[in-house]
Amino acid sequence: MNDKSARTQNRFDLPEWAGAFGDLGTLIPFVAAYVSILKMDANGLLVAFGVALIVVGSIYRTPFPVQPMKAIGAAAVSQATLAAGLGAAVVVGAALTTGLLWIALAVTGLGRRAASWVPRSALLGVVMGLGFSFMLEGIRMMSAGSWVAGLLLAVTLVLLGRPRVPAMLVLLAIGVAMALMNQPDLMRELAALKPEFKIPSLAWRTLSMSDLWTGLILLSLPQLPLTFGNAYLSITEENNRLFPDRAVSERSVAFSTGLMNLGSSLIGGIPMCHGAGGMAGHVRFGARTGGSSIILGSVLLGAGLFLSSSIGTVFKIFPQSVLGVILFLAGLQLALGSRDAGAEKADRFVVLATAAFAIWNIGVAVVFGILVDHASRRGWLRI
Repeated sequence: MNDKSARTQNRFDLPEWAGAFGDLGTLIPFVAAYVSILKMDANGLLVAFGVALIVVGSIYRTPFPVQPMKAIGAAAVSQATLAAGLGAAVVVGAALTTGLLWIALAVTGLGRRAASWVPRSALLGVVMGLGFSFMLEGIRMMSAGSWVAGLLLAVTLVLLGRPRVPAMLVLLAIGVAMALMNQPDLMRELAALKPEFKIPSLAWRTLSMSDLWTGLILLSLPQLPLTFGNAYLSITEENNRLFPDRAVSERSVAFSTGLMNLGSSLIGGIPMCHGAGGMAGHVRFGARTGGSSIILGSVLLGAGLFLSSSIGTVFKIFPQSVLGVILFLAGLQLALGSRDAGAEKADRFVVLATAAFAIWNIGVAVVFGILVDHASRRGWLRI
């Protein structure tokens, strides 16, 4: 650890508080879907997120994110999955097998060796594509109330140009006011909330081999390419570009991913990852240290321990238009990080073409970027 890194301490000031909530655009929709559709217990789910965020914020001392694994989330709550009778136990099994996979990648060094095969132009393309994906999803979420969302986006952009004003906190305050006006009964529901302390129960003892096998084959393995591109390569690149004094290694990220999924599965949580878009969201709204991760983790931990039975009501205070604005700006921040000044024309082609594939499928994008970069350098492809 160098001297500069040793001097960098986590902060808990207003910018860190504002940046702490820069990843709500992905967190809330997925958590709400798991709880409402799969009937998963929000207790273990939120506690797992809270503990993971507090730990990574304390260790890495950057706005290191913890997000739901998106491919697993989308598959788990799909009608096809529900029709097949797959439920919460299979999701927990997927978290356990995901944890074991990433521990194996870290211990054997296979993850780091595979990362060395990915050229920088392909990696930048993945980052750009992820940014565009977030922006498109944010626009979709804003479309339900396009005029209001457009105004919120404009106001937020203006506030982001004034560092002394916590744009995220202002945006959330406006969102709460909108929710209370549009849902007359919401104030009464919030006033009726009664905190109840609850400790998560251990989930491993209730898992069957069928849950583990089904979770591995149908959820964990299909997610692996997406996690490799977004939550392994891209988050390492993004963290080290933004915070070179607090650089992380591929091996530590693989270990972190594995350990937090083992912990999550132990208490009935869901598969989690370190998505690069989450860091972009935290940074866009002011976060610069691990204090933001610790703040968000503490909020989620408190919600999991005391409000897990009422989390659906709590989530009602965040309108879709507000979550869409957050997600759009996180994607914009991520796409901006994919620039590479002075790149050759062939490199720019790899970046842009890989980005297009990344909007569709991260795993395919990584393979495409490797192949096209190789072909370009061998002279097989002339741009």
